[in-house]
Amino acid sequence: MGLKIIGAGFGRTGTTSLKAALERLGFGTCHHMVEVLKHPQQAPHWLAAARGEAVDWDSLFAGYQSSLDWPSCIFYRELMQLYPDAKVLLTVRDPERWYESVAQTIYPLTLNTPRWLPARGLKAVARVGSATAWDGTFHGRFLNRDYAIKIFNDHIEQVKRDVPPERLLVYSVKQGWEPLCEFLGVDTPAEPFPHLNDRQQMRTRIRVLKGIRWAARAGVVGAAALAWSRLRRS
Repeated sequence: MGLKIIGAGFGRTGTTSLKAALERLGFGTCHHMVEVLKHPQQAPHWLAAARGEAVDWDSLFAGYQSSLDWPSCIFYRELMQLYPDAKVLLTVRDPERWYESVAQTIYPLTLNTPRWLPARGLKAVARVGSATAWDGTFHGRFLNRDYAIKIFNDHIEQVKRDVPPERLLVYSVKQGWEPLCEFLGVDTPAEPFPHLNDRQQMRTRIRVLKGIRWAARAGVVGAAALAWSRLRRS
């Protein structure tokens, strides 16, 4: 079947809320970094793609009709060519607020994941996140605020140049259902647009991860397992 919707926006631009919205609109399970957490066997394929190696995209996206967030957002050109009928969603956000959000949430969550942690999903996310985002997108310089924001803005402008206007929606989740549904040619739901995964939720996940690290170092296996279970549910 292949992808019908290709997300070209970086993480922390409302992609978790948009994932829920697309799934509510009937586009099946949407691929997002959280899917790597759930399916760590995907990691070798994403790491191969980050190295510029050939990837069987149809197999990787089997069961998905849409993609958002890292790792897929940096491969939007390849996906556009493979799925010529797919539409492209470019999620955007105020650059300064975006940087603060990433710096306080997914950057410490993925970069500081202990490699010895016996949790395949979290380790897969850390490896894929490093390869496609921190080392790939930001060339190891994410902590240089000006550089990271320039990469963010340059990416947005590059997507606008690469994608034909009729295939592209530049979108903020603050706009809600109407522009999204009009672009996708579907009916607008009567229910409120989902707003998920705010900064406080991500901070909670970071605290849980710290608890996992403490418990594992202290040899409290049961506590580490309980904390990992909490992290997956969150």
